[in-house]
Amino acid sequence: MDFRMSEDVQMLVKVVGDFVQNEVERVAMEIEEKDEIPEKVINMSKEMGLFGLSIPEEYGGLGLDMVGKCAVYEELGKTHNGYTTLIGAHTGIGTVGIVDLGTEEQKKKYLPKMASGEWIGAFALTEPSAGSNAANLKTTAVKKGDKYILNGSKHYITNAVCGHVFTVMAVTDPSKGAKGITSFIVEKDFPGFMLGSVEKKMGLRGSHSAELFFEDLEVPAENVLGAEGTGYVNALKILANGRAGLAARNLGSCVKLLEMSMEYAMQRSQFGKPIFEQQAVQHMLADMSVEIELLRSMTYRAAWMSDQGMRVVKEAAIAKLYGSEVYNRIAATAIQIHGGVGYMKEFPIERYYRDARITTIYEGTSQIQKNIIAGELKREYL
Repeated sequence: MDFRMSEDVQMLVKVVGDFVQNEVERVAMEIEEKDEIPEKVINMSKEMGLFGLSIPEEYGGLGLDMVGKCAVYEELGKTHNGYTTLIGAHTGIGTVGIVDLGTEEQKKKYLPKMASGEWIGAFALTEPSAGSNAANLKTTAVKKGDKYILNGSKHYITNAVCGHVFTVMAVTDPSKGAKGITSFIVEKDFPGFMLGSVEKKMGLRGSHSAELFFEDLEVPAENVLGAEGTGYVNALKILANGRAGLAARNLGSCVKLLEMSMEYAMQRSQFGKPIFEQQAVQHMLADMSVEIELLRSMTYRAAWMSDQGMRVVKEAAIAKLYGSEVYNRIAATAIQIHGGVGYMKEFPIERYYRDARITTIYEGTSQIQKNIIAGELKREYL
């Protein structure tokens, strides 16, 4: 395996790292307090091409491979996770469906504006009765002439408030179960599309999720994404694609937490010496470092395999599972090292602790990842 990146990608990663530290970190507390990402930061992100990471160059994007994208995600993970989620949800599950499954007409229509950040993408699968059991969708799509009429609702949809283009899953044939689900490209301006209440979350301030309601929503037939009846399979592919990227974002946050913990341990003095000199603290820091290096290896191995066109269902699930669980453990350890300071809102540690919690839930819970891994093991050993 060769994880080396071109000089252009290495330069991009450095530029993104500098941007994160010099621009996003400077307004991180403002994002947390106002629950809003400054327009200046969003515009700078657009200028850098961050909304087009996954989109081929011919449609205005950067066309990064998965290893390169993970390297960028790792840098983005080192700052406010609400900002990271805005970018990650768009460049991950918000756009990869159109990139991988769209017709040439669909790509030409949507991808240039999504690459520039003019149109933000979102992925609309989850419903009140369909979360982990994605095949239990209630939203329906009935074909009438040259349109499909959608009725139903979605919730917990990241980028719902700022989104313009939604990859929506709906049932086109109730008699076929999972094989009766179809993917659609839905624009917020289509007749019958309504934004519901904005959901109040534990963390990820600045990244807004909300309910969506479809009442006789009219979707042109040419906006079917992939073949009719392949929506469930499409959803699984889109989610699997994003798991290595999510692991990379978690990796970046873990690296940042270790950096802050090391700095604090070297500066904070108790019993006449820096707390780093206490073996208990050294062991906590060592454990953090070990888990980070394991996560880095898993993440980039899955990314490299994806770039080689190899099946990565198991490897991506392992990276997502381990990455999210490690992020939660490292955030908890960082608070322990910082003591009372780590519990205070004016410092970033407690923010990372809250933001980490969702990573074991969204885009497939830890338990679902274990089911996927077990399913792949059965497939391999039978």
